[in-house]
Amino acid sequence: MNTSPLNNCNQLLHELSLLCERNGVIDPELYTKYQVKRGLRDLDGRGVLVGLTEIGDVHSYIVDENEIIPVPGKLSYRGIDVAEITQGYLTDGRFGFEETTYLLLFGKLPTKEELSNFEALLGSYRQLPISFVNDMILKAPSKDVMNSLARSVLALYSFDENPDDTSIENVLRQCLSLIAAFPALAVYGYQAYKHYHCHRSLFIHTPKPELSTAENILYMLRADKQYTKLEATLLDLALILHAEHGGGNNSSFTTHLVTSSGTDTYSVMAAALGSLKGPKHGGANIKVVHMFEDMKAHISDLEDEAQIEDYLTKLLNKQAFDKSGLIYGIGHAIYSVSDPRAIILKEYAAKLAIEKGLEKEYNFYNKVEELAPKIISKSRKMYKGVSANVDFYSGFVYSLLGLPQELYTPLFAVARIAGWSAHRLEELVQKGKIIRPAYKNVCPKNSYIPLEERASKVEK
Repeated sequence: MNTSPLNNCNQLLHELSLLCERNGVIDPELYTKYQVKRGLRDLDGRGVLVGLTEIGDVHSYIVDENEIIPVPGKLSYRGIDVAEITQGYLTDGRFGFEETTYLLLFGKLPTKEELSNFEALLGSYRQLPISFVNDMILKAPSKDVMNSLARSVLALYSFDENPDDTSIENVLRQCLSLIAAFPALAVYGYQAYKHYHCHRSLFIHTPKPELSTAENILYMLRADKQYTKLEATLLDLALILHAEHGGGNNSSFTTHLVTSSGTDTYSVMAAALGSLKGPKHGGANIKVVHMFEDMKAHISDLEDEAQIEDYLTKLLNKQAFDKSGLIYGIGHAIYSVSDPRAIILKEYAAKLAIEKGLEKEYNFYNKVEELAPKIISKSRKMYKGVSANVDFYSGFVYSLLGLPQELYTPLFAVARIAGWSAHRLEELVQKGKIIRPAYKNVCPKNSYIPLEERASKVEK
């Protein structure tokens, strides 16, 4: 019998993990007894009101005589419907992420001169500190780009001459520099992963200050630095639709929570990145792509509705894909009738699919979007409708752009850093209290037992 120290450690770890599992169980009935709002949500699904914001708003229902009535979803930034924002700059043939960032941060649409100056300011911040890429990214390549991104953000603290100053002007400077640097941090983190873990060629292209955020991402990512206007436009659109989603989403609430402690900007953004990395938050679009890959492997005719329905039924019955019982990309915690982001992204995804000669692939997504809610309504009791959410089409868009899956969630962060920055500044301006919700201790009273009198074995 092998009794090496390593095996003994592994066995002890296993026994201790079982102990954690047993002692971590809380009677579900206690949550009802003490009226605990699990997930900070009411029983009807509405979020518990814990703060006020003027940055973003998500609207998905109306209340009529105390009855919740689902309506088509609306998303607004600083009171302006995001559909109007996207239509405005697309009509002009411009890129809009920088304009949207200005709106989120400063509460108004910029004039032509203000926008030009702001774009130039972001451009001046795109270059990373000398030797940063080599010392902080390439010498410690991570298998997960989100972790690389978080580590890089924390490392930038050391390059800041005034990192702990929480005055609005200093925090704004820090936020703008991070917004500008995030594309390079994400792409370089991926390039390091690709080279050192996948043994592929390494390309480090310096960002160009005159290019938009979306253009710079494609420019730095691709070996030949080439991209089409439609490709950059669609990526820009995706960034705008992911830039903000109210103060209650997990990562934006994390931004408020950690900011309220008085800590520095880099620690706040690293915490937000940790939140976004979770598969229940920013990692969902990868699940959609993997689900479709499995679907195509098990469906012989992608136009056969019967085969598609059969597969979707198996998904719900935990008989297909990851056996979670979920159809990824369908349904949302807030939206029911429709997710406005998915509607906008779908329209332009169709245009790129035609350019790439992938209309059949697009039609397959469209068919799944049509059939999934019907399959769900047949097998499950539903209190609100379900529809395709933004993750359903964002993964498809990224695949059309030829973007690696390792960058899907980091690109979400490249967009959401704009919203996080606005929320951090808003929390600081309000000078609010440290956020500290209550947790009730339901552990029974115990007495201290002298060491010699305790049981000598771990309970089985």
